[in-house]
Amino acid sequence: MRECHVRRPLVNTDEPWPSLEEAEARVLRIQTKLHQWATDDPGCQFDDLFNLVVDPAFLVVAWERVRANKGGRTAGVDGVAPRTVASPGRLLTGLRAELKARTFNPTPVREVLIPKAGGKTRMLGIATARDRVVQASLKLVLEPIFEADFKPCSYGFRPRRRAQDAIAEIHILATNSYEWVLEGDIKACFDEIAHYPLLGRVRDRIGDKRVLALVKAFLHAGILSEDGVNRDTITGTPQGGILSPLLANIALSVLDEHFAKAWEAFGNTSARCYRRSKGKATYQIVRYADDFVVMVAGTRAHAEGLRAEVAAVLAPMGLRLSEAKTKVCHIDEGFDFLVATRGRTARVSSLTGGSGM
Repeated sequence: MRECHVRRPLVNTDEPWPSLEEAEARVLRIQTKLHQWATDDPGCQFDDLFNLVVDPAFLVVAWERVRANKGGRTAGVDGVAPRTVASPGRLLTGLRAELKARTFNPTPVREVLIPKAGGKTRMLGIATARDRVVQASLKLVLEPIFEADFKPCSYGFRPRRRAQDAIAEIHILATNSYEWVLEGDIKACFDEIAHYPLLGRVRDRIGDKRVLALVKAFLHAGILSEDGVNRDTITGTPQGGILSPLLANIALSVLDEHFAKAWEAFGNTSARCYRRSKGKATYQIVRYADDFVVMVAGTRAHAEGLRAEVAAVLAPMGLRLSEAKTKVCHIDEGFDFLVATRGRTARVSSLTGGSGM
């Protein structure tokens, strides 16, 4: 694994706190460089990123994103909501000092149970304002690096990608003979991601032990349940956490990479047509976070056969398919997938090739 040294002229961590406009310009410039380096050298391991996480520009932008987020009115276990913080400068100064001194430790997230259909609940983990700022700064540093590795078939929680783009991809495939669909449902994905293999995938790109320690600390921060009981987090990354969608995408990239490798093995258009003429299938995955479909040009049996293959790919990450919700159908039968409305993710049904999707 080759090491990528982040060149020091990118930042000056002794500078005074910049304005938001100055901070955003500097963060964008640095993110562009990180993404370019990661793209140019897929085997590069970044070994000096902590100074970016604690850089004033990154912390200022991180704070603004935390404050402006719709969750900015919601408090963590300390009872302090970001929008009620009277002195953000003091908060950032203290936070930066703790990070540089290596004395920062995240606190448990506050459990909030959200009702679901059928009487079930979904757990959201609400971090403190301080922890959210550090997570946001980590995300600003890590995301451009991992974006260089993520495959085009992945659409959820990524910059400049929407659920409508995933729907459009399905439409293109459906009108090109990909008529059988394996609709996958991962059981409790955010709760069950195994930490060790996830951190291994992060470590493939990130060699800075200080950054890895922060990511690990957030994974192990624990949960304060609604009944006041502290629980350890031995698996998973809490839904609602700023860093969680990125970490989930890193974990679920095992699926994207598996199917991308299979697609490459199918060869060019002529080779794929020849393969199908011999009764063999070709297939592609379209994934939006932990929701995905595998579009199959072949038979129902081919699509059914992929169920065990997907389960085997997910197993090393500690993830399982839901037996009840993972199903195979023909495109004409219709199926559920995601569509974004008003900035939220909702469900639509009867998504068929004939309807134009």
